[in-house]
Amino acid sequence: MTSRRRLQGLSLIEMMVVVAIVAILAAVGIPSFNEWIQNTQIRTAAESIASGMQSARAEAIRRSTPIEFTLTGNGGTGETGWQIVERNTGAILQSAPAGEGSRNATLVTNPADARTVTFSSLGRVAGSNADATPVLNVIDIDNPSVDASISRDLRICIPPGGAIRMCDRAVTDSLDPRKCLPPPPCDV
Repeated sequence: MTSRRRLQGLSLIEMMVVVAIVAILAAVGIPSFNEWIQNTQIRTAAESIASGMQSARAEAIRRSTPIEFTLTGNGGTGETGWQIVERNTGAILQSAPAGEGSRNATLVTNPADARTVTFSSLGRVAGSNADATPVLNVIDIDNPSVDASISRDLRICIPPGGAIRMCDRAVTDSLDPRKCLPPPPCDV
């Protein structure tokens, strides 16, 4: 009879211990999980923008004509939209809506009022934009809802040669390939 009683299930005390352990694990894990999600949103927004720029550069080479990559928002939270336009015809070749990758990411550009970069038919950054606005050369992507000490802020560098590079501003090890390197414009 004693062995039969053990096989019937868990006692109330055993169940309370299991619930307490699960609650402790959840309390410890949820903040880390939330931090991971927010940093992933920064990365997703940065990858969307970098991918759009790579597409614009490739189209410029493929079509042998200047192609413009333009950020469609003004850098506010969630304004990560962009479009690729053929400079000579004004045709929109590709676009991404605001919030692409993250509704929480913010963009800071260098120069501050730059929104467009034009790629020449050789895939290099053209010296000027058709609308005479400053040429975009750096985009910093951040998520203001994450504490700066744990945020993985990313930077997209667009040097004159056109080789777009994404790097992590928090990395300081000079041997780490994620580190943002000088020369300009990536030393901003």
